Amino acid sequence: MKTILKALVASGLAIAALPAAAALNVFACEPEWGALAQELGGDKVSVYSATTALQDPHRIEARPSLIARIRSADLLVCSGSELEIGWIPLLLTQSGNSKIQLGSPGYFEASQYVVKIEIPKVIDRALGDIHAAGNPHIHTDPRNIAKVAQALEDRMAQLDSANADSYRSRGKSFLGRWQTAIGRWEQLAAPLKGVPVVVYHKDFSYFINWVGMREAGSLEPRPGIPPTPSHLAELIDQMKSSPAKVIVYSPYNNPQAAEFLSTRAGIPTVMMPFTVGGTDKAKDLFGLFDDTIGRLLATVK
Repeated sequence: MKTILKALVASGLAIAALPAAAALNVFACEPEWGALAQELGGDKVSVYSATTALQDPHRIEARPSLIARIRSADLLVCSGSELEIGWIPLLLTQSGNSKIQLGSPGYFEASQYVVKIEIPKVIDRALGDIHAAGNPHIHTDPRNIAKVAQALEDRMAQLDSANADSYRSRGKSFLGRWQTAIGRWEQLAAPLKGVPVVVYHKDFSYFINWVGMREAGSLEPRPGIPPTPSHLAELIDQMKSSPAKVIVYSPYNNPQAAEFLSTRAGIPTVMMPFTVGGTDKAKDLFGLFDDTIGRLLATVK
């Protein structure tokens, strides 16, 4: 009998020593929102990012593995504004998970909490892969990250009221550090003001607006349409009379068009991390902006 009691006590102690299960399972559509959810949730959340910085978020396949993951999610965090229109609706339909459906507390669209830019006046697919609700790549402006953080903190506290104090505390800490970082980044990025830049896709528009750069052209003839020889020829002619200082592209872009224009126009290229994990230094949200600004400053003399 004593042996049995000892075994029960030992097993009880072993169970007590195990880490507590995360209260919230978070399914993040993009790495930036996964990183933000982790900042706010700490050990109270289990975060899964459905995509990486090497994947074009516009063109994700609704794989069975993603369906399996989303079935157990308590909170879905996406950019929204039609960025994931090609895959998230199918995942939601196949998941059978009522907690994260559109309109439920577990459904969270980050772009709904900021002022969006580049909202088209005319909706016509002939104009390219345009987003009717505006540019969805809001995370490239750190001020938008702060706004989303406040809303996401509230949502996490709503869904997991038992740990609301933890989310509030972590949110306050994050926002304090984030606002300090924004001030530092704005000072560092001052030399970039007015610098003309050629983009690959309009995924850096918010960043360009924030630091005061000027978009001087796009490698895509229309949003979502790959660069063509005729369009690149037009850009080369354009650069002769109105040259840019730098050509930027994302890790998921094919660099050939940027390199072609760089060679012909004598303009340097910079691969920007775009999101968390895009470069070795962009390991988190703070590193994302540190490296983005650093790369541009090192190129734009």
